[in-house]
Amino acid sequence: MSETPEDVPGSLSLSGAVALGTGVMIGAGIFALTGQTARLAGDLFPLAFIAAAVVVGFSAYSYVKLANAYPSSGGIVVFLREQYGPGTTTGVFAILMYVSMVISESLVARTFGSYVLQIVGLQPAAFWVPALGVGLLAVAFLVIVAGNKAVEASQRAMAAVKILGLGLFAIAGLWFAQAANFTNGTSAAGVDVSPEGFLAAVALAILAYKGFTTIANSGGEIVDPHRNTGRAIVISLAVCGVVYLAIAAAVAGNLTLSEIVAAENFSLAEAARPAFGASGVWFTVALAVVATASGVMASMFAASRVLGMLTRMRQVPHRHFGLPGAIRTHATVYTVVLAMSLTALFDLSRIAALGAIYYLLMDIAIHWGLLRHLRARVSFAPAIVVTAIVLDLVVLGAFVWVKASVDATTLYAAGGGIILIVLGERLFMRSHTRQDDTMDM
Repeated sequence: MSETPEDVPGSLSLSGAVALGTGVMIGAGIFALTGQTARLAGDLFPLAFIAAAVVVGFSAYSYVKLANAYPSSGGIVVFLREQYGPGTTTGVFAILMYVSMVISESLVARTFGSYVLQIVGLQPAAFWVPALGVGLLAVAFLVIVAGNKAVEASQRAMAAVKILGLGLFAIAGLWFAQAANFTNGTSAAGVDVSPEGFLAAVALAILAYKGFTTIANSGGEIVDPHRNTGRAIVISLAVCGVVYLAIAAAVAGNLTLSEIVAAENFSLAEAARPAFGASGVWFTVALAVVATASGVMASMFAASRVLGMLTRMRQVPHRHFGLPGAIRTHATVYTVVLAMSLTALFDLSRIAALGAIYYLLMDIAIHWGLLRHLRARVSFAPAIVVTAIVLDLVVLGAFVWVKASVDATTLYAAGGGIILIVLGERLFMRSHTRQDDTMDM
């Protein structure tokens, strides 16, 4: 099995890495999750995005330290291997990360379909939302297989359009905002706001920032990775935090909570309607198309690298199935097929819930591994890492508690997926473990 030439260092610049990270975050974040967080947190949903930024800020500390110590393509897989060694534990948490990344692709792809249908009268929506999402995934696949340079060029262009466009949306939205909408109450929307509901909204909002891990997963390809990987993560988080707060405030100021919840999957487009009418909806949908296309591309790019690294480390089985090309190409094919399947089978709320659970579990494993196993090799402040673990546990616990009362099926699906991953990885590890418990990695 061979590597592609683009695995060599220096094929991704600092600006390209920032564009890659913001591409995932803005694509999978404010467009897809505003309505869902409002349903859980009520009028406080803009604060959920701020709280999520705080949680992710503590989490990012561990990734920056690890990325500086072990810059590599598929970086999180390498982090886990350094922490837990080759074997089932590394494989399970790395696969959880990979699956959460593919789930993000599906989340963004369905969001693309939901927004497009606001200006294109295709019916029934139950068919066309996933169909349009699958089409977007197919186009993104073609760009990814063209190579890093094509990805970087497209991400830079789309990142600029998104940030400028969303900045204009936020300024205009805040200008026309009505103060009464910020505190219109939750009873009319049928939202029962509670502390655990707010924390569950924070857990979902964290998905809007998890794109920073895309940068860590491409560390081996970034120019001067020891310096630029951490810088790219910090810059991406800062840019997205400002954008999210402004956009959430603009939505909250132009729609009542009932209207936001009713337009859960396309709330930004609906927020443009009161002040700008149909032209505002068209403008917002155009932004959503660019943002979701960028998000799908960036997430697919990073997920395929994670799967490629797992394959080369013999943490997962690999079959060519007659496909031409190297591991990178095969990993991209498998990734897009899985993303298309999830896009077709699950609705937005369940896709987001699965992604939040899997991501937070992997995130806790990263922090624990750094704290427990790498103190002698990586310099870090233990108090910050412990705080990150506690924050993750609090929001994950609240999210599971809320989901158990309103959608236990999602929890069963998440638990079943974890069991399958653990059993499958354990069986595969046994297939190439020697009698002395060593592996040929």
